[in-house]
Amino acid sequence: MNETALLYVMTAFVIISAIALCIQAGMLAGIYKSVKSLQESINPLLPKVESLVAKASSTVDQSGKQITEITTRANDILDSTKRQLAIVEEVVGDAAARAKVQMERVELVLDDTLSRAHETVAVVHEGVMRPLREVNGIAAGIRAALGALGRGDRPTVDRATSDEEMFI
Repeated sequence: MNETALLYVMTAFVIISAIALCIQAGMLAGIYKSVKSLQESINPLLPKVESLVAKASSTVDQSGKQITEITTRANDILDSTKRQLAIVEEVVGDAAARAKVQMERVELVLDDTLSRAHETVAVVHEGVMRPLREVNGIAAGIRAALGALGRGDRPTVDRATSDEEMFI
């Protein structure tokens, strides 16, 4: 390539670069203008934001104190609940042990009462039934004697009963 063509190409690129720089400068001026207008609209809000930040900071501090206080109270309540639960467990355990002892005593008394009632029933049975049997036996003997005396004669073989046949 010759020098004049190279010179023209370089000139074209320098012109394109100059145009690009001008466009960038214009855009930078536009950005500056918009930032300036944004800054002017934000400046009146800064005191309000600062007071809001101060209020938020104090609110966060108060919340932290309240959370600490609530946590402390909750821990105290939990400790108290644990102590009371331990006491309740002791009372329930003691009541269960006492109830078991009382149930064992009731069972012993019930067993003793039942054995005494059984002995009483046995004594009554022995005392009442034995004489009744004896009286019944004597009456049966008297009846048999009277029956034998009343008949007078011995039964014949053809009138014998099955019990009598066994002994004949």
